[in-house]
Amino acid sequence: MTPPQRPGIVHLVGAGPGDPGLLTRRGADVLARAEVVVFDHLANERLLDLAPPAALRVRAGKSVGHCLLTQDQINATLAEHALAGRTVVRLKGGDPLVFGRGGEEADYLRERGVPFEIVPGVTAGVGATAYAGIPVTSRGVASAVAFVTGHQAPGLGACGSPARIDWPALARFPGTLVFYMGVTHLADIARALIDGGKPAATPAAVVESGTTPSQRVVDGDLASIAERAREARVRPPALLVVGEVATHRERLAWSESRPLFGRRIVVTRPREEAARSAAALEAMGAEVLIAPTVEILPVEDFAPLDAAIDRLGGYDWLVFTSTNGVRMFLDRLLARGRDLRALGRAKLAAIGSTTAEALGRYHIRADLIPPSFRSESLAEELARVGAGSRILLARADRGRTILQDELRRVAEVDQVAVYRNADVASIPAEVSGRIEAGTVDWITLSSPAIAVRLHALLAPEARSRVGRDVKLATISPVTTAAANGLGWDVAVEAAVHTWDGLVEALAAHVAGARASR
Repeated sequence: MTPPQRPGIVHLVGAGPGDPGLLTRRGADVLARAEVVVFDHLANERLLDLAPPAALRVRAGKSVGHCLLTQDQINATLAEHALAGRTVVRLKGGDPLVFGRGGEEADYLRERGVPFEIVPGVTAGVGATAYAGIPVTSRGVASAVAFVTGHQAPGLGACGSPARIDWPALARFPGTLVFYMGVTHLADIARALIDGGKPAATPAAVVESGTTPSQRVVDGDLASIAERAREARVRPPALLVVGEVATHRERLAWSESRPLFGRRIVVTRPREEAARSAAALEAMGAEVLIAPTVEILPVEDFAPLDAAIDRLGGYDWLVFTSTNGVRMFLDRLLARGRDLRALGRAKLAAIGSTTAEALGRYHIRADLIPPSFRSESLAEELARVGAGSRILLARADRGRTILQDELRRVAEVDQVAVYRNADVASIPAEVSGRIEAGTVDWITLSSPAIAVRLHALLAPEARSRVGRDVKLATISPVTTAAANGLGWDVAVEAAVHTWDGLVEALAAHVAGARASR
């Protein structure tokens, strides 16, 4: 007799108000183990990259005026997958229990015997206001804060029933008022508060798309804020903040001053690297779109790599030209039951500081890092110190051969592929569409192969935008040369040929452009 199916579990996870960096560690942990992810439109889709590639992704929608799945359908979807034994993540914008209907979903699951966990998130009333430079409480100004739904017009409840909010009492509230979902009824909310006794001169602010690179803040007072927001064409999602704390923004605004705030940047690196690369740009205020053009895969035949590992004792130098090479080589060494002692007397060379840092994660120090992080510089330095020695190059299955060619003039060189670079079949339609529409500002290129593959993947209309309406930033001269060979102009080239160097050069260029206006 077949035993009954053990139910899985549903994790109700708060995704935060927009910035993917505000997801909690617990939220990231359960996403990494998810088999099904059911997500709302307010949950940053970059967070879906934290789920396993094979996980089912279900878009629940639920924006204003649009509903891909009704709440009943969402509830049923969560229960169906969990009762089939799957691990489900319900990814909700902000916090699941603050105007997020997470309590309803949890109750539905409880009634059906489905295990669940609630993972709190940063609610917009705290996160978006903080990014706007507005503290919701402040000593001597506001010692209390009230979060209020502005979804329905004052005076009306569901289906025309009396409203549950006591507006006169709310007008007398001795602290900060934060209204969620209040843009549609902004004028009515302001009028209800004034009619209830709140002074018309009370400072107010509307925060649109808080914590994201599209964040905008409109200031005013209770009497003027609705008209100011209308003139600025404020759109949901947005918060209304009412109280003296709104004046703190003049001194505390910080988010919009970040070096890359509001810039829309496409990262074309392999997915394994793209998430880490995106974090540096997002910390500077950029919106990042990930569009890998190549993917990193294990070699199809491990025999040559295994043979190279077995004869490591015979080499004087082991050379790594990328972080992926470090990871794939050492992981294979450990997988075969060996440890770092297998490296023997071989000295280690790394093409740059990032590759050296990857060695450091395995508690190994590079003996040689060239002054310029390029194959030509690495070849020159190795030829100087390693003439007459035996050298093993651990690298990708394809790429420039200059390192091998130059070293073979002075040393005995073997080369082994430790991973494969495979071309992706396409880039996300959203990204290619935005390039074609010119609604991104920058594309980053970190290798000649990536440049060539991006050119091949883009439609002619999108391709024609690159280098003109959409600027290019490259990691090195050889990458710049590859882009130029494709007919693309390059606006920024990193002086230090690492990802951090590219980000630094991009930020400096943007700062210079702002200063010249």
